Amino acid sequence: MKTPHIRTELPGPKARVLVERDARVVSPSYPRDHPFVMSHGRGVEAWDVDGNRFLDFAAGIAVCSTGHCHPHVVAAIKDAADRFLHISSDYWHEGQVRLGERLAATAPMDEPAMSFFCQSGTEAVEGALKLARYVTGRPRFIGFLGGFHGRTMGSLAFTSSKYTQQKGFFPTMPGVTLVPYPNPYRPIFAGDDQGRAVLDYIENVLFAGAVPPSEVAAVLVEPIQGEGGYLVPPASFLPGLRQLCDRHGILLIADEVQSGVGRTGRMFACQHSDVAPDILTLAKGLGSGMPIGMVLAKRSLMERWTRGAHGNTFGGNPLCCAAALATLDLVEGGYARNAAEQGLHFMQRLRELQARHTVIGEVRGKGLMIGMELVGDAASKAPAKELCDKVTERAFQNGLLLLSCGVSTLRFMPPLVVTRDEIDEAMALLEASLEEALASR
Repeated sequence: MKTPHIRTELPGPKARVLVERDARVVSPSYPRDHPFVMSHGRGVEAWDVDGNRFLDFAAGIAVCSTGHCHPHVVAAIKDAADRFLHISSDYWHEGQVRLGERLAATAPMDEPAMSFFCQSGTEAVEGALKLARYVTGRPRFIGFLGGFHGRTMGSLAFTSSKYTQQKGFFPTMPGVTLVPYPNPYRPIFAGDDQGRAVLDYIENVLFAGAVPPSEVAAVLVEPIQGEGGYLVPPASFLPGLRQLCDRHGILLIADEVQSGVGRTGRMFACQHSDVAPDILTLAKGLGSGMPIGMVLAKRSLMERWTRGAHGNTFGGNPLCCAAALATLDLVEGGYARNAAEQGLHFMQRLRELQARHTVIGEVRGKGLMIGMELVGDAASKAPAKELCDKVTERAFQNGLLLLSCGVSTLRFMPPLVVTRDEIDEAMALLEASLEEALASR
């Protein structure tokens, strides 16, 4: 195992200075946990300003899909920058058209697709919601508890992974009804199939007495729920949701901002269930670190927008398009396959760790979108939030960058380029961090 180079007590002196400078001029609203001040990165490795080496298993919240500074991506950005930095969406350029063609060719819809370009996941969700209302003429939506879809006022109406994101901003967009997301580890409804139970609740309770299905424009769902705990729904859920939407003329929007672009071992997570959404949102890993978002929709829907109905000044930025095209080259060229293969190895190693520690309640995921839920003990399944926080802190001190999700789930989302050796190195750091956290309780 390669030894991480933690040369100073964290945060180091240079990092402390920069954190103090930041506190005087940058909004305190960012949800920062650990004082990591980055200097540079390559692949899965990152270094802070004090020269300490880290394994980055957060990847900028699943953004650095091809790793830090992949030479193919960097070269594409530099080439684009040499030609021009911006042309508004009032005009055309080759990179934007090529990316639209590329996404149309890979779209998981069962008919031709078109793209709307923006900069972020929340903008992509806003665009998807506007499109759904525009083409259906319906005012209502259904989302899922525990979901995260962004922080702008439309997407915020669906975001319920933490009330911190909603507190102080009510009212958000009206017309949104939230229902439970199926969680087999923590079932809410009776029955063995929580996916079917949630669908029954929507059909036979919600639609029967509270929400007229004829007024619902769309259902917005994460094929694998991200911030809510890296929850993988039962196999019956997404196909059943597709059927429910079809019965009532409701559009299905798949939010793949975190799960898309090879993260789960397939280009899109919905492909694991053979489900074709009507609209799909992308961002995060699409640009390998460049700010790009996308609404990908059936052409029969998208072409109904009229001139000026929706727009975006920076949408289709040439540098971002170049980065996205290079990213797709790499993901389709082998990184999605690597995510599937390394994800199996990673989950096996995590389950071996689970066998040694009863505080690990469940390991779940697909590809390199993996969650490990920490509990008080395996029998009670009581969430262990304090322990989860301690593990991420100890991991930081040991040279492993991690984030949590849900109440007490560690999430692992390393770049899709991660190797078996790097996973094994991270596992050694993770186990040491868990044991240190347990010892400190």
